[in-house]
Amino acid sequence: MNKFKYSNTNKRYHTLDYFYKTKFNSKVFKISLNAGFSCPNIDGTVGTGGCIYCSKSGSGEFGGNVKDSIEKQFNTIKEMMHHKWSDGKYIAYFQARTNTYAPVQKLKEIYEPVLKFDNVIGINIATRPDSITDECLDYLSDLNKRTYLTIELGLQTINEKTSKLINRCHTLECFEEMVSKLRERNINVVVHIINGLPYETKEDMLNTVKYLNTLDIQGIKIHMLSIIKDTPLESLYKKEYFHVLTKEEYIDIVVDQLELIRPEIVIHRITGDPDPKELVEPTWLIKKFGVLNDIDKEMVKRDTYQGAKL
Repeated sequence: MNKFKYSNTNKRYHTLDYFYKTKFNSKVFKISLNAGFSCPNIDGTVGTGGCIYCSKSGSGEFGGNVKDSIEKQFNTIKEMMHHKWSDGKYIAYFQARTNTYAPVQKLKEIYEPVLKFDNVIGINIATRPDSITDECLDYLSDLNKRTYLTIELGLQTINEKTSKLINRCHTLECFEEMVSKLRERNINVVVHIINGLPYETKEDMLNTVKYLNTLDIQGIKIHMLSIIKDTPLESLYKKEYFHVLTKEEYIDIVVDQLELIRPEIVIHRITGDPDPKELVEPTWLIKKFGVLNDIDKEMVKRDTYQGAKL
């Protein structure tokens, strides 16, 4: 019998599906969009080349076609979802690159029309902690009063050496300050982390989660490092062949991490979702549902839950 508080299935962690169904009393879909933003560590503002693992689309592989309007992107993906669930609600997810990296007037031109789309109940904005100006914060605060807003901040790791290696180009202090500024305005914060970054130990990955658990955040996305073709990360891998986590190692680390995360924090993602055609390693990531099932099995085997070791 599953006694985990935030679950209505066999899951022993706080899934996004459970959270949305509980909050909105409906099936909710995130529709990934590509608004054509850049990044400050691509254009030379804080760095060049971007994060070493980023593909040319900047995490936008599963978003819409950047050549299409936001409305067309939204409707194309919505139609596919609609065939499976005719009565779903939608969250517009601005996913590719840094989605607050533009003047506020430009942001308004992109975000405001989306609020008028049928059955859109919220907006998720993926960005960097160094790319939200005070003027932007004021706008986000206003947006938060009119829709269900979530800001997704990339952190990836708290290890400064790793952060430099992957070319993040912002400090942990900058990240922490932005979390505080967003929460002062009652804006939901979801943090992205990556397991398996080059040369990181299991202890490093657990320390990142321990740190996040002390902050006022509402969600976490756990990714497995994907080595994608034609990236600086692929070049580094082919030169040094750093250790890539096996599926068993990844599952062990994720379950250990979940045990250290407060139960009320929503787990928005728990594995990677790479494009098989672009993936170099690890190939086991392609079988996403197998990874998810094996995480569930390991939690049952240990008879453990999210937050069990707090």
